[in-house]
Amino acid sequence: MAEYILMHKNIPVIKMELTEADGITKILDLYAPEHLPIGIPVKKNTVDKKALNMWWADRSIPSSRSGVQEALNEIGLADTKMLLVRSFGLSLSDQYWIKPDGTDLEWKRINFFDNAFSDDIGNVLFGLKKREGNFDFSSPDNTSDGCLKKRWKIIDGRRCLLKGGSNPFRQQPFNEVIASNIMEKLGIPHIPYTILWDDDMPYSVCEDFVTKDMDLVSAWRIFQTRKKKNDVSVYQHYVNCCLELGVNVVPALDQMIVIDYIIANEDRHLNNFGLLRNAETLQWLGASPIFDSGSSLGYNKVPFDILKEREIICKPFKKSHDEQLKLVSSFDWIDFRLLQDTGKKIRQVFDDQRISNFIDQKRIDAIVQSTEQRIQKLQTFAAQKKTYFITTENDVTENVADDYRNL
Repeated sequence: MAEYILMHKNIPVIKMELTEADGITKILDLYAPEHLPIGIPVKKNTVDKKALNMWWADRSIPSSRSGVQEALNEIGLADTKMLLVRSFGLSLSDQYWIKPDGTDLEWKRINFFDNAFSDDIGNVLFGLKKREGNFDFSSPDNTSDGCLKKRWKIIDGRRCLLKGGSNPFRQQPFNEVIASNIMEKLGIPHIPYTILWDDDMPYSVCEDFVTKDMDLVSAWRIFQTRKKKNDVSVYQHYVNCCLELGVNVVPALDQMIVIDYIIANEDRHLNNFGLLRNAETLQWLGASPIFDSGSSLGYNKVPFDILKEREIICKPFKKSHDEQLKLVSSFDWIDFRLLQDTGKKIRQVFDDQRISNFIDQKRIDAIVQSTEQRIQKLQTFAAQKKTYFITTENDVTENVADDYRNL
């Protein structure tokens, strides 16, 4: 049992007892409640320990990550949560970390935005054997989420995330590039992606958009800032939570819903969009740019089902993309002329001989045709200029949001 200070950059937040296996066992003191992670309740100067433990556990690699069990066996650990303490809980998504009580450890000396980090954990997560000698656990890979194989690398001085695709098509990395190309055309704030080939396997690459003065706060955490009423839809609850924080998130949600419709995104859950804030002043900076759009374009379907748009899952606000599209407040910002060459641009992304090992021409044709069909349907829908009312009918059920960690 050891005592730690939960730090927010250079600001002590709470003092607590913490173990690798059991997480936060006791909260000893509260220093700066305003700097607690978003959505952690405080009543009568007492922090909700269960909620804080859930936040802490959420920082760890999900057990459902591809290849994670093999990686744990390789390094001799029973659970991914045990990695958190060994890297002081540091992340490249926010400025929270844990400081062993009584030490002179400083954020400026150990944060991953300014300082180099080890490749050891990333190598093991990518299937390599544990290197001999002193294994270095100091890595932001210990706090990366998501189920696809991924790792952080410093490339030309930039902190970059490399992410793979799932069998058998390995399509997600190419989808990230296609989605970012479409968003670039439409002027939607987004994170650009490129393709990196390593050992004949494709990976998407994007630069970290969070800076050392910034926190990325997920929609899931924003969702916890107030209790959802039964007669308020999931969409409206999120809008209300953001408005209470001083952020009008509707224009950004309009853009997110539209791009997810175009690419038939099946995994826009409450943990891969949200808000940005200044980690020191706690000023809210607005919606985060759009990222993590790979589980789209029929990534796990055969060409026939891609063309027929069968069994497309929709998240986070409605169960179907057609219904979710009705939540968009305005389509006036879309210039559909900019999307006329979308099919051509998609084919260019797939124009690499190495892709034929995973994706054939029939599949590419189906992706192009279905995307062009959705753009045409979107244009027709937008031209109708109808007013739709936001309702709770057909909302995503609450348990879907509750279980986002397993997605």
